[in-house]
Amino acid sequence: MFEDKTLVCKDCGSEFIFTAGEQEFYAEKGFQNEPSRCKPCRDQRKANGGRRTNGGRREMHDAICAECGAHTQVPFEPRNDRPIYCSDCYQARR
Repeated sequence: MFEDKTLVCKDCGSEFIFTAGEQEFYAEKGFQNEPSRCKPCRDQRKANGGRRTNGGRREMHDAICAECGAHTQVPFEPRNDRPIYCSDCYQARR
């Protein structure tokens, strides 16, 4: 009934095989979605407690501190409706 399928990992982009046996297991458990990650990426995600990684690096965004005007970088996309603070000003406000 089931046949091996080639899928593409959404994290690393490599192809992996979703075997007939795995498909049968998924069907028995009632899973409706195919796996979207290869085994190494699933294992890495589990090891990181479900957090995504970019080789351990965060994507940083340039910003200007609302307190002192210094150029800084933050690990999120700045929005105009919230002030951004450099590390020193942020620590002083805590």
